[in-house]
Amino acid sequence: MNAGTLWGFVLWIAGGCLLVILGIRAFFAKKEVGFFNNVRALPMRDVKAYNRAVGRLFIGYGIVFMLLGLPILADRNKGLLILSILGVAVETIVAMAVYILVIQSKYEKK
Repeated sequence: MNAGTLWGFVLWIAGGCLLVILGIRAFFAKKEVGFFNNVRALPMRDVKAYNRAVGRLFIGYGIVFMLLGLPILADRNKGLLILSILGVAVETIVAMAVYILVIQSKYEKK
């Protein structure tokens, strides 16, 4: 394993840790937490339960993100690296779908 591979893995794990920290921060927030960047969160009926659900989603996303980074350690295996990239793309789509179809529809004020 060369230094570039190790640095890439460390940066990948750091990104996953940031996502977990965002989830923990959302878990204890007092106001509605926005899921999408540059979009205000809609008013929610139960802010505490909503923030906990979003926090769990971010924490789960961060953990799966870090697990998808493990193939980076397999030095010079481009197929596994592509698996990581495609895995993150699928994970992101699933997280957005869970947020819109489950969390937002459950807690949104109507």
